[in-house]
Amino acid sequence: MGADASKVKQLIDKKGSGELDYKLASALVNNLPKKLSAAGKKLLESIPQGKPVTVEAIFKAFEGVKVDIRNVSAAIKKSEASSGPKLDFTADEVKKSAEIEAMAERPKGRPTPEQAAALKKQKGAKSVFYQAVRQRLKLEKKEWSDKKIQKSIDAFKKSLEEGKDVKKAAIILEPPPGTRDFYPREYAVQRWLFSKMRSVGVAFGFQEYDAPVLEHAELYKRKAGEEITQQMYNFIDKEGAEVTLRPEMTPTLARMVLRQMDEAGEIRDLLPLKWFSIPQCWRFETTQRGRKREHYQWNMDIVGIKGVAAELELLAAITTFFKSLGITSKDVGIKINSRKVLGAIVQAAGVPKDMFAPVCVIIDKLDKIGPECVTAELLEKQVPKESASMILKAMECKSIQQLADLCEGKVDMGAVEELKSLFNDAKSYGFSDFLIFDASVVRGLAYYTGIVFECFDRRGELRLYGSQKEVPCVGFGFGDCVIVELLKELKLMPKVLHDTRRQVDFVVAPFNSALFGPACSVAGLLREGGFTVDMLQEPQKKVAKAFSYADRAGAKRIVLVAPSEWENKSVTVKDLRVEGLSAHDKAKNKGEIIPLTELVDRMKKDMNSREEINQTQRVDPRPPVGCPGCAYM
Repeated sequence: MGADASKVKQLIDKKGSGELDYKLASALVNNLPKKLSAAGKKLLESIPQGKPVTVEAIFKAFEGVKVDIRNVSAAIKKSEASSGPKLDFTADEVKKSAEIEAMAERPKGRPTPEQAAALKKQKGAKSVFYQAVRQRLKLEKKEWSDKKIQKSIDAFKKSLEEGKDVKKAAIILEPPPGTRDFYPREYAVQRWLFSKMRSVGVAFGFQEYDAPVLEHAELYKRKAGEEITQQMYNFIDKEGAEVTLRPEMTPTLARMVLRQMDEAGEIRDLLPLKWFSIPQCWRFETTQRGRKREHYQWNMDIVGIKGVAAELELLAAITTFFKSLGITSKDVGIKINSRKVLGAIVQAAGVPKDMFAPVCVIIDKLDKIGPECVTAELLEKQVPKESASMILKAMECKSIQQLADLCEGKVDMGAVEELKSLFNDAKSYGFSDFLIFDASVVRGLAYYTGIVFECFDRRGELRLYGSQKEVPCVGFGFGDCVIVELLKELKLMPKVLHDTRRQVDFVVAPFNSALFGPACSVAGLLREGGFTVDMLQEPQKKVAKAFSYADRAGAKRIVLVAPSEWENKSVTVKDLRVEGLSAHDKAKNKGEIIPLTELVDRMKKDMNSREEINQTQRVDPRPPVGCPGCAYM
């Protein structure tokens, strides 16, 4: 924040308490200049309303933004004024004030007898009205003169009008907190990311499925665990049913699989089921890097396979996906553990079977709250201290062999052997360099029963999850937000933006408004031939402007519909994929005159030959263009 940082801090934190009241912080943010205000609003979105805001958090939010102490000082004065004591007038008082003002208007010169009488009557009405207001609000006349009260009424009316305008603007311009707008540029990135997910799913023989975003709330209350049920966007619908926007896809998958079962409990479909989906999910939680209240999550699930073969297939799919994005085992790792082993240890420690799921929810917090707090919460659940100590000792194992030594003679070793088998087979599959054993990976949801895994950014705190569930079923879920954050972290986003830039095969440009209709017919002809075509909607006087538009639209060629060529049922086609030339220089290129009857066939032949030449090397001199402040930027 520069040399004025300490002065700014003194201005903001006059009391020296280190924090601001939420209402005052909100008023301060609203009165700051545009860039600072945007940074402050982003901070306030992540803090529950009513909770104090620390000065350190405000400073962190302003990091990298130029701060002028005069702007901050002015904003503080405005915010203190707006958050200070105000007079609240009733609707009748505001109406009465307006009526009194309308009784007479003071003339510029000397008033006529009629005007003088009206002014006298108005003065008396004002005196009575202001006195009544003072009595209702218990104000002293010495401090609150008639003139001061009238000014307060005018300011009150203005604040009401401004408040309505601000509220309208916020609703129109901003998406709800924790959600995103996808402008065309960001939507192109999303479609690119989803295409990578779909390609991997199809390559591994999976089928795509979907379901309503609205789901039965009871599904999550039964199996999803306490954390998700507290975060649901749930409500009672108009038929009295308790429903929710799905916070995740697994319970829906379970419901759909159960619908496939016959009376004997057999699934009426080819097993194993190998399904994937990319659903939109909703959770009401604090927004942070890689986590929002709505996100899209790539799910891959295998139903009907026992043992670790299904886990191997999914782990192979995950690592294939990472490689397709340019992400290597040096960038991310996959932590592996087994809930089956943990279940055996917990049971051996004397914890009842029905307590296993609640115990897992607590243990899953180990990284966040530490062993002491985990022990305290286990004791609250009536888990004996010796049992809690044994469970935490198992969580500290650094290798499968260390876990095996701890379990030997105490629990069934089958689950430990499964873990060993998984790591050995991963070597044969060729992705063992991604895998790491970590006994502390538990996952808190109740339906996880076997192998559990968690992908993590080796440089930071980004995580993605997967695990085995009952039926038997194994699956994983990746959120789009965290993948995009990872791409930014690894500086791969510029390539993504380049790959997803706007592109069309042709821009058709009429020479003048009289040739707009013929240009439309040319565009239609090319579209029927299977090409993507953009139309220049307004003919340009200068040809260079048409070329500039075509360049920005990502066109490979421009088709010019000019009078002399059109008379001969021909058009001029110019290639725009020439390196290092400006729009002006491209306009000088004469191009090629092609008869309409040959246009589609010639272009197909030309594009196919160029595709063969450029299939291993594609060059586009235009830099990628983003939309600041939007979904993926």
